[in-house]
This record gives sequence, C-alpha cells and structure tokens, in this order.
Amino acid sequence: MMDGTDRHCRYFHRLMSRHARLYTEMVTADAVIHGDRERLLGFDRVEHPVALQLGGSDPKKLAAAARIGADYGYDEINLNVGCPSDRVQSGAFGACLMKTPDLVAECVAAMGAAIGSGDGVAITVKCRIGVDDQDPSESLYTLVDKTAAAGCDVFIVHARKAWLEGLSPKENREVPPLDYDLVARLKNDRPDLRIILNGGITTITACKDHLENFDGVMLGRAAYGEPYLLARVDRDLFGARGAVASREEIAAQMIDYVADMAAKGGKPHHVTRHMLGLFHGAPGARTWRRVLCADGASAGPDAIARALEAMHQAAQAGDVDMAQPVTVI
Repeated sequence: MMDGTDRHCRYFHRLMSRHARLYTEMVTADAVIHGDRERLLGFDRVEHPVALQLGGSDPKKLAAAARIGADYGYDEINLNVGCPSDRVQSGAFGACLMKTPDLVAECVAAMGAAIGSGDGVAITVKCRIGVDDQDPSESLYTLVDKTAAAGCDVFIVHARKAWLEGLSPKENREVPPLDYDLVARLKNDRPDLRIILNGGITTITACKDHLENFDGVMLGRAAYGEPYLLARVDRDLFGARGAVASREEIAAQMIDYVADMAAKGGKPHHVTRHMLGLFHGAPGARTWRRVLCADGASAGPDAIARALEAMHQAAQAGDVDMAQPVTVI
C-alpha cells in the first residue's frame, strides 16, 4: 500500500507471521531506474518472502526495473494494474491499464524476458475486475487471458471495478460492489492459473472461507489497521505449530529495531506510525496510540517503551476504552 507497507512496516508485520507474503508499496519503474535504490528497494532479509510491486506502462522501463528488483533479491515482481489514484491516472498506469490488456501483456512479457526463468522470481499481476463502463465479465477475462499468454500465471484480483471518474481512491476501495462470484468463476474456468482474492476481506475466518475457492487471499488495509490479525495467519491458515507471540512481545521486539534505526540516523516515527493499531481491541489501546502519537515526528527511540508503560498503567487503572482501527486514506 502506498505510504503504508514500507520496509519498517514489513519488518513489524513479519514478527507476526513467518509465512505470509509481504508486498512493498507500489514503486514506479522510473523511480527504480533513476531514484535512490537503497531507500526505495532496500529490505531486511527477515522479510522474505517479499514481493516488489511496480507501477508503469513502458515495457522497456518495467523490464529494467524488474531486473533491478530481482537483483535486489525480491521473491516476486508484481505489476500493479489496479490502483485508481490520481497519480497513476496522470501517468496512464495502475487501473488505467485495464483498458489496454495488450499493453499489459507486452509489459509482462518484457519483465519475464528481463528476469529469465532461472532466477525463480515470479512475475505476477494485481488487477481490478474492470474500470468505468467496462463489462467485468469481459474485461477481467480479456486481461487475464492475454497476460497469461505472455507468461503470467498468478493474478491477484481486487474484486471491484475502479471508477476513474467520479470516485476518489478511498471511495474506489469501498463504493463499487464486490463481485467474488465473478472471480470464483474465473478460477473455475482457468484452473491452471493461480487466482488470489483481494478486496473487502477483514477477518481470518473470511480468509479460511475464501481459500475453499481460491489459491490465496490478500489482506490490505485490514491488516494495516489491525496488524495483530497477522498473528493468527501461520497457525490458522498455514497449519504451523507453536505459541503465538503476544502483542507485548511483538512491541518489545520492535524496541531494539527502533533503537538500531535511530542509531543510524533514522526517525523512530517512521516505524511507530505503523504500530498504532497493534493493541486494537485491547484494554489501554487508546493510551498506546496517544503516547505513540504525542511527539509526532520528534519521537525518541524510547517511544515504544513509554507507550507500553503508559498503556499498562491505564489498563490497571480500569481504562478499557478500545481504540478504533487505524484509518488509512
């Protein structure tokens, strides 16, 4: 998620699930080629399996960016064909590409050729079911079939249309109705393809239900706003055994991470902003959020420890006001 799943967020999320595949923010091909690569692409080895999501519409640039991403060690390179933000519309990529399936296929073919089959790095596509006045039963199948013929066999489908005119990016995540049945038909009709469902999934129970019909599920803003959802993923979805780390244990592990980052000149706020929802639904959650937010960008490396202490004091004093989920715009 843009402005969300940066390397600090992914490190934090990995503490709760060893098996879930984590995705970067969408990074444009131009930024990868010409920008600060270590800042944009650098990640901790503990984040594996981790996928790089690219935005763009120029096959040559996407090919170059995919090669760079593979050299950095990403397990997957994902092409975004679903983001409806103003930024991607002005650049004619993201969800705009739903209108040009031949170009998407050309981009995927170029990316695959740049990486080659020997590296074991998957090329995948994340898309919508259609945009604007398209008939989803036609637009989704056309995009998938053309892109599959170009070498992609994994599709992450956000089961909504995107309206490029008339709806904001936030509204595009909520207003267009979900059509899980269409995506299920796609999986039934194209059994050799891996179809991963995205959109409107907010609980582990819903994940388990959808896995009866799909090869995978993707959690986005639900996992960002209530990250402790991920603590159930390994046990409930992957069948892993062993104790599940508590919220306090996860927060304690992040103290050392923040201290190490601060010692290298980083700002603790860049980490703690991703942790606001960790105690969602737990006693003292409001205090946790208040303390983490109190100092804003000037927060020190002791921010997490102070928030934990204040939260425990609030809980002991009988503060049972539960924080609302973190809202991601």
